[in-house]
Amino acid sequence: MKASEIRELLKLLDQPDILSFAGGIPDPSLFPADAIRDAYADVLGGPEAAAALQYQVSEGYLPLRRWLAGQMGKLGVACDEANIFITSGSQQALDYLGKLFLSPSDTALVTWPTYLGALQAFNAYEPRYDRLRPEGGNMTPDAYHTAAAASGGKVKFAYLVPDFANPTGNTLDRKQREAVLDLAGELDIAVIEDAAYRALRYDGDGVPPILALDCIRSGGIDKARTLYCGSFSKILSPGMRVGWVCAPRHVVEKLVLLKQASDLHSPSVNQMVMHRVAEAVFDDQVEKLIDAYRERRDGLLGALEANMPEGVTWSRPEGGMFVWVTLPEGTDATELLARSVKEARVAFVPGKAFYADGTGRNTLRLSFTLATRRAVSEGIPRLAALLKG
Repeated sequence: MKASEIRELLKLLDQPDILSFAGGIPDPSLFPADAIRDAYADVLGGPEAAAALQYQVSEGYLPLRRWLAGQMGKLGVACDEANIFITSGSQQALDYLGKLFLSPSDTALVTWPTYLGALQAFNAYEPRYDRLRPEGGNMTPDAYHTAAAASGGKVKFAYLVPDFANPTGNTLDRKQREAVLDLAGELDIAVIEDAAYRALRYDGDGVPPILALDCIRSGGIDKARTLYCGSFSKILSPGMRVGWVCAPRHVVEKLVLLKQASDLHSPSVNQMVMHRVAEAVFDDQVEKLIDAYRERRDGLLGALEANMPEGVTWSRPEGGMFVWVTLPEGTDATELLARSVKEARVAFVPGKAFYADGTGRNTLRLSFTLATRRAVSEGIPRLAALLKG
């Protein structure tokens, strides 16, 4: 297990003169703080106070699970509360799923690059990684199996962020999602769908979740192979640490056993408050975030277009929090970061951290959720000047 480059970079946010595009975190000024405060007062000042401060069932607070089942239904996933499992953030869900599926030397299929937090969660269980290419060009199932067996294990699952991925900002179209399910079916493995950013769509039409497509194929959620990981962190509050897994019942039953052996249950009061807040403001909160973050994304893309030198390219995300920048071959983004912080006082995340094989040295991630107009108008020209040499 290794220290997170991103967590170390977050310390830079404490330096007031740093213009940071590093931390992939929501803007705290946009949190529904009044609704959360009122919900805590309501819960702790009412007849449910004792339950809020008491132990909870490991599956999670029933009204919240029922609300989430309704939300999944809107996404095309017919399910009920028995298919919903509450976690302490979706990061805990990734840890549990790694623990459930992986033995040392087993293989996890991930994209190049992929979410760093997923690699950290899975690394504790000592897997090897092989490359998943949703856009096409995957190995044959036999080749994946052979490579896994040569390392002393089996292929266990494919992990991906299909909507506005961290770190690239890219979104898979329906054909690519179907291709992932095709490969998973041929390999007979699970698919872990990380949907942390799904609600933050700024342009274009939504694509059905992989789980929804899987339910159509398999005949229902309890026959599906896809495990959907959701979170309130990007919409309502990351500090409350409430996430969930939507999955077949037999998987939820296994996750409950892991929860009982780990922390028994996620905090009761936070689940109860989250239920009240989600029922009251979720849709309005999503609209508020979309309006704010769309403007910041557009500002960052415009600054990149106006300032970056020839040979630098970047993604144009339809939603989420991130823009992925590819520098000319031979450029080392980690070395560039050291210079950037020292000379330009601009921070970003080097891309190498997101590659399971340690490649991607000429890439970097920019987050726009906290990017003020000043940060963009001053920071991007400074970064571009460094690249121009």
